[in-house]
Amino acid sequence: MESFNEVFSEVLKYCYSLTNEHKISEQGYNRWIKVLEPYKLENNTAYLLAESDFVKTTALNAYGDAIKEAFAYVLGFDVDLKILVKSKNNSVEQDEAQIEIKTADFSEDAKNSLTFDNFIKGKSNELAYAFCIAVANKYDKNGDGKDTDPNKVFNPLIIYGDSGLGKTHLMKAIEHDVRKKNPELKIIYTTGESFINELVKALEFKDTIRFHEKYRNADFLLVDDIQTIAGKDRMQEEFFHTFNDLYNAGKQIVLTSDIAPSKISKLQNRILNRFSLGVQVDVTVPDFETRMAIVKRKAELLDLKLSDSIARIIAEKIKTNIRQLEGTVNKIKALTMYTNESPSISMAQRVIKEIIIENHPAEITVDRILNEIATAFDITADDIKSNHRHANISLARKIAIYVLKDVKGMTYTEIGEALNKNHSTMTIHYKYVENLLKENSQLKETVDDIIKNLKER
Repeated sequence: MESFNEVFSEVLKYCYSLTNEHKISEQGYNRWIKVLEPYKLENNTAYLLAESDFVKTTALNAYGDAIKEAFAYVLGFDVDLKILVKSKNNSVEQDEAQIEIKTADFSEDAKNSLTFDNFIKGKSNELAYAFCIAVANKYDKNGDGKDTDPNKVFNPLIIYGDSGLGKTHLMKAIEHDVRKKNPELKIIYTTGESFINELVKALEFKDTIRFHEKYRNADFLLVDDIQTIAGKDRMQEEFFHTFNDLYNAGKQIVLTSDIAPSKISKLQNRILNRFSLGVQVDVTVPDFETRMAIVKRKAELLDLKLSDSIARIIAEKIKTNIRQLEGTVNKIKALTMYTNESPSISMAQRVIKEIIIENHPAEITVDRILNEIATAFDITADDIKSNHRHANISLARKIAIYVLKDVKGMTYTEIGEALNKNHSTMTIHYKYVENLLKENSQLKETVDDIIKNLKER
């Protein structure tokens, strides 16, 4: 039972990581996944527990695929998923034996694991690490609130670099360190996507006052993936005023981005100007020595004995993503637990191959293309397929024809069927967009971003 608790703790970590990739919402994770409890793994079926039929049904219908994906990632093989309901006397449904469950709580575990102490430093990140330490020590240790950075040298601090290189770890390490030293401070950690979603809800329910009070009264505001607000004018407007209020009050702002701020297309100049007030620092691909250190540290945390030769193979094969390095060690640990085999070179090679395959960009489907375009134009995929003639929707529909042809390689007949339109007009719309992109650099930038996102995610 104890080993399955460990597995489920890793499953929760994987599910939580999906919130950073915007595959599931943080609210969905907290409300429907985190509340589940581990029971047993039997005949390649993972059994979890829920407090009610409602939680069980929602978790299975809305998040079942994500949970199974997480189990496959951790264990290295696919599992079936069954969620059982606990009755008031803590028995499982009516046909299962009495049980005692040790609940895995990832939120606390994550907060404590992403610290400066267990961050592996190397040439690729040593400057970012040093700047983050400086920000975490913004207020002196005497607790009198004295600012150690009165000239705002490190405000804002912007960390940028490709996904999976440790930006979120550094951000969470700042949060952990500040909470430990100055528990009285108000610290807000969020993602660009969550910021957007909260603002949308605030506008929908006409409750922007509470939204302003939350964000504009923070002592530390940490926002992951700030590039997601690009192209969304209302979101940028709100962030601009939030930034100004905090900066003018001397409060600390820390942001991360997948690319350098200056290269974020459709980001307002006034926001770029604010970003230039502080320090921007990049994290790059770790060198071999750093990758070796990461593999060994992860194995140590999992109480997994890896030989130098196995660690070397992992570090040599997986070069560009720290999450993949750690995921490889996770899978090897899971295999040793459920096969009773010791880690071997052949096991490591098999896991590495699986990890690399799993992390290829997702298939570019019609639905993905339509959803990506819909997001860029602030509409829905259904709008694109509809007969609405609003200028914004009509342009998005033409862009969809262009992308489906150029990226997906579909015929005009196939595109017409996918969009529920007469295929005879597809050629006209395609050529219209082709010419428009030559004349309209801003629109070309938007389409290039759409195609880039489709190919990278």
